[in-house]
Amino acid sequence: MLRKCIFTLTVLALITIVFTGCSRNGSVKSGESSATGWKIGENGGFDYKGKDYKDQIQGPNLILIHGGTFTKGRVQDDVMKDWNNAPTRMQVRSFYMDETEVTNLMYIEYLDWLKRVFVQEDGTNPIYISALPDTLVWRNQLGYYDDMVNNYLRHPAFRTHPVVGVSWQQANNFAKWRTNRVNELILEEKGWIAKGARTSDAIKGRVNFDTETYLKRPDLVYGENYTADNVRAAENDTEDQTQSFVGRRAQITVRGEGTEEDDVKVTNASVEYGIVLPEYRLPTESEWEYAALGLAGIREYNSYQGKKKYPWSGDTSRVTQSRNAGDQLANFKQGRGDYSGVAGWSNDDAEITADVYQYPPNDFGLYGMAGNVSEWVADVYRPLTNNEVSDMNYFRGNMFQTYITEDGKASVNNDVINYDDNPNGRSVYSQLPGSIQKQNIVPNDFDSEFTNEQLLNTNGLAADNLAYADGDKLFQREKGNPDGEEMYTNAFDETRIAEEKRLTLVSNTTRVIKGASWKDRAYWLDPAQRRYMPEFLAADYIGFRCAMSYLGSTSEDRKPRGIPKN
Repeated sequence: MLRKCIFTLTVLALITIVFTGCSRNGSVKSGESSATGWKIGENGGFDYKGKDYKDQIQGPNLILIHGGTFTKGRVQDDVMKDWNNAPTRMQVRSFYMDETEVTNLMYIEYLDWLKRVFVQEDGTNPIYISALPDTLVWRNQLGYYDDMVNNYLRHPAFRTHPVVGVSWQQANNFAKWRTNRVNELILEEKGWIAKGARTSDAIKGRVNFDTETYLKRPDLVYGENYTADNVRAAENDTEDQTQSFVGRRAQITVRGEGTEEDDVKVTNASVEYGIVLPEYRLPTESEWEYAALGLAGIREYNSYQGKKKYPWSGDTSRVTQSRNAGDQLANFKQGRGDYSGVAGWSNDDAEITADVYQYPPNDFGLYGMAGNVSEWVADVYRPLTNNEVSDMNYFRGNMFQTYITEDGKASVNNDVINYDDNPNGRSVYSQLPGSIQKQNIVPNDFDSEFTNEQLLNTNGLAADNLAYADGDKLFQREKGNPDGEEMYTNAFDETRIAEEKRLTLVSNTTRVIKGASWKDRAYWLDPAQRRYMPEFLAADYIGFRCAMSYLGSTSEDRKPRGIPKN
């Protein structure tokens, strides 16, 4: 009996020693600061709002893509002789990617919201008009496509087909709108925004939700109605005519002293809570290519075994096993005059676009990363990738901006609607009422001289980095350059496009297109292939999908490696 007790005490002592030695908090108790030892949340001390945070909320239709290293660029013969895609080693951070392309139904939801919220007193709605896809992209001088012009976007037969006829600018605007609607719903469900506020008749014009405005100037969101005055007005409105915008969780009761009545204070779910999602955006070219390859399927432990020609494994575009052997794994053009095979035995079950779930997903769980429609990505196009400057999350297209402030606070655009007037005659809105106003960190990069503060700033001198380190002499700030007309920074407009001095269609408004489409041959199924088009144009074979940054580590399920013993 005594021996058993001694054994038990010995085991307990060893367990205590092990857990004490392995403690990651040292002598700091739970709930105390590792920096000062103060109790977190103590009255008058540091109030840490993210103590209940576990992981980033997964937005609708998103799939988590674990980051890693890969060879970006062509690993096959360059039969087109474009010389625009040399293989380079790149690292991509973990991120989210849409499971499918954005569908007609998803885009119509966006159009419906714009139509309801921004209709003007005279019944016109230029914002809605500027967001409409160009359905005329279906027209062909020697082909009958009027049925597609009139029906493809809105007919229920195509509701789950990818939206086309959308320019890069319009796709970018959709992503911003989607960010706001998703975050608005999350905040409503968490109690920070009043139930029903987002769908009420009060949502008109500048009285709408914008994520950046909510985080930077919550007092100006919903047209300056996310305030204590709104709470009091809604409570005192016996006829229920005042729409409440402030959720219960955002209301803090301030106890009155003596005979004073209690009052209310309004707060918001700031970044520290970890509730508000990062922005939906177009994926970078590196992210898109990495996600399309789905290299997880050929990984063994910590290395890739072989290469992938397509998003699926193998060197053929057809199913090689099972009862469907011989069917195509993507929607693409089989050959001249052959888009789907023979009647009654279609190879890919699609003559034009197909349902976004028509074909099997790749090893990341993403659908349609080969065929169906090509997709816009965020990058400005250049023939060469400069991995000597950056080999991590490579992206060309940075335009560094800061908030326009008034009295030290970010200002909000309330009444002015800004549009981009494009060379093809179409105007697309660039900023909506109720959004934060921004400006470039340097007002005019090419005409202004750098100050000492800018020269000593390690975060970059210029706002405009679209042409950074691309060989453009204008970017190198060589004054009096006689070859200015030949540079990428040359203006792209209808008066200069036909001039003899212009030697390229590539400019700072030219964006990268990735992936094959229903109009392309099998060569373009390779995720490394790249093409380009001006950001204000659209086509019947180009769609898009959204991405979102992942905040935090994706290796939390792995135990700490610890320090190896000698």
